[in-house]
Amino acid sequence: MPGTPELTVIVLAAGGGTRMKSKTMKVLHPLAGRSMIGHVLAAARALEPTRIVAVVGHQREQVSEHIAQIDPDVVLAVQETQEGTGHAVKVAVEAQGKIDGTVLVITGDTPLLEAQTLKDFADQHARSAQAVSILSGIVADPTNYGRIIREHGHVMAIVEQKECDAEQVLVNEINSGILAFEAQFLTEALNKLEPHAHKAEYYLTDTVSIAKQAGLEVGAMPIDDWKQTEGVNDRAQLAALAKEKNARILKHWMAQGVTMIDPATTWIDVEVTLAPDVTVLPGVQLLGTTTVSEDAVVGPDSTLKDCEVGAGARVVRTHAELAVIGEGATVGPFSYLRPGTVLGASGKIGAFVETKNATIGTGSKVPHLSYVGDAVIGEMTNIGAGTIFANYDGVNKHSSRIGSHVRTGSDNVFVAPVSIGDGAVTGAGSIIRRDVPAGALAVSGGQQRHIEGWIFRKRPDSSAAQAAQSALDADPGVGPGAVDKTES
Repeated sequence: MPGTPELTVIVLAAGGGTRMKSKTMKVLHPLAGRSMIGHVLAAARALEPTRIVAVVGHQREQVSEHIAQIDPDVVLAVQETQEGTGHAVKVAVEAQGKIDGTVLVITGDTPLLEAQTLKDFADQHARSAQAVSILSGIVADPTNYGRIIREHGHVMAIVEQKECDAEQVLVNEINSGILAFEAQFLTEALNKLEPHAHKAEYYLTDTVSIAKQAGLEVGAMPIDDWKQTEGVNDRAQLAALAKEKNARILKHWMAQGVTMIDPATTWIDVEVTLAPDVTVLPGVQLLGTTTVSEDAVVGPDSTLKDCEVGAGARVVRTHAELAVIGEGATVGPFSYLRPGTVLGASGKIGAFVETKNATIGTGSKVPHLSYVGDAVIGEMTNIGAGTIFANYDGVNKHSSRIGSHVRTGSDNVFVAPVSIGDGAVTGAGSIIRRDVPAGALAVSGGQQRHIEGWIFRKRPDSSAAQAAQSALDADPGVGPGAVDKTES
């Protein structure tokens, strides 16, 4: 909007993250359904800044590609050599040319950071007329953090752990690494930074001393929820923050009226949406952009990714991805819904059933031990136990269509492409290769035959032969003949 003060957000994402011991760049490691830098960029974007600049360095191709996918409007600035945070911010500023207003600098490995915290911090900085503002925290153990050094309550400097004297090392107000600057001051101060002798790096925190020497105001805003600014350096810290992030997500949804029977075994991604009166049972993972409507029950022991679950549906011990489960439908136990599955209202996908690219109509059921792939099933149809939709000919996939109010027998094979008309019936054990007209009964295979005495000729010394002989001996009127009998 015209007249709105400029806000530039700089995200530092150039570090190597060697302690992660990973071929994947540190800020790309995921938790709660997003990469670490994805969480940070989402919080920054919520401020509606004039621009976001991400500084990339190590594995920059990997990081740049990811950022372009999740937020293509982010400006990328390359830090060719890692010479400290001051150098990284200078690279970002130079990539933009002239900047005005407020510059907010945040790190790319703080996945718990919330948009409201950043907004409050940026707003306070803008109101204060300070050259530099620091987001700080009061912690019990300040080890490895830069200390906020005050005199008579006024911020004088930020001193890194390795440079603290005996008195400064006891200070428990620490720098989060998140700072706000008046743009003109920052531009000038960056040119005054000098490398530290022990590491030959330029520290952004030295801008505090530069501001003080110029007689400018510096402030620090302590944050109560210090974990929001906690970074990740290794896998243990990643796991700890993932658990903390999950706990916060669960707490949010419980406050919205969702029942979580066992939060300790429940994991929900940040982009999942749950309606009031949803019940989540133990051992559930709701991932990606999954949505669950009111009165639905999910679990126990289910994983749903990018799924839609309708109101009142019931999903038990199921793995599903990119699937739609209709209102009042039931799924499971031990069901596998692959991408493209759409189950209509009041429908059923039962025990040990796998579906893929299958649309199953209102009230239709696939209750037991079946595979339904590349198929459309109409309304109020029942698919018999042990049914296979043979959709692959070794080269191409083909589709089948089953009408409404169809009853298929157990142990059927539908060899695609094939169509079964409305109201048709198929016999148990049938292999259906041709289209079946509406209302017809389709059967396949010859009449049942008995070859008597086969076990005595082919496996005379087996336990089966002994059992058969005992049964025949018990009925003297029947002998182990070798004739064929055919039953009509």
